[in-house]
Amino acid sequence: MSRPNLLVRTGRFYVEGFRNMSGWGKQVWIVILVKLFIMFFILKLFFFPNFLKTNFDTDEQRSEHVLDNLTNTK
Repeated sequence: MSRPNLLVRTGRFYVEGFRNMSGWGKQVWIVILVKLFIMFFILKLFFFPNFLKTNFDTDEQRSEHVLDNLTNTK
């Protein structure tokens, strides 16, 4: 009898752990997921606009701007 691969076993491990978790543990995970959603989607959308995409037209201009700022030693 062969064992399932590592990815399947890891997935089953987390699913089984979540099923057996107490009620407050599930609530904590929901809070964590909501906070991660807010951090990565809402804050990124409103507070961290893509500066390079809005101010430069081509990839070459963007790379030149980044290179100039990284190598500029005032």
